Amino acid sequence: MAGYNFTPLELSGAYVVDCFFSGDHRGGFTKSFEKDIYAAAGIHFSLNETFASVSAKNVVRGLHFQIHNPQAKLVSVVHGTVWDVIVDLRLDSPTYKKWTAVELSAENHRALYVPRGFAHGFAALEDGTVMLYQCDGAYDKPTDTGILFNDPAIGITWPVAEELMIHSARDLQLMTLQEYEARMQSQA
Repeated sequence: MAGYNFTPLELSGAYVVDCFFSGDHRGGFTKSFEKDIYAAAGIHFSLNETFASVSAKNVVRGLHFQIHNPQAKLVSVVHGTVWDVIVDLRLDSPTYKKWTAVELSAENHRALYVPRGFAHGFAALEDGTVMLYQCDGAYDKPTDTGILFNDPAIGITWPVAEELMIHSARDLQLMTLQEYEARMQSQA
């Protein structure tokens, strides 16, 4: 299907996807995933679960991941705008601890493909922002965790002032990168 473009990011295996979009005076239609098109681009993604989150402006979610059975994710925005962040947590990767961010919005019709082994988070830039998650791999509640959004060992520069950020109590208790590394070494 014409209209898809896959742009590899500097973090190996991650892509920005310009999705198929068709619009006219009635509105528009966006298709963020089609198995064969992704496979032709070298992305093998098997949809396991789909869910959405709704966030107020300045909500920061993440940085989330699963320790065991990590999920690959395809994330996009149905309404509003996010500044979407991924962090490479693959200990053997040349881009380990590196992060990148992409603006996703209902207007730009982009998705972000997040490979297994990455943490994911975002800052909502508009009230009522709806983020759509499509996940490859089963949810593993016992190892669903994350790293603090402001860990200086990663050094993410968020577009929202920290004093304006809105977090869940859970996200404020996430581990540091140093704690993650210690946990992974103890499991090796």
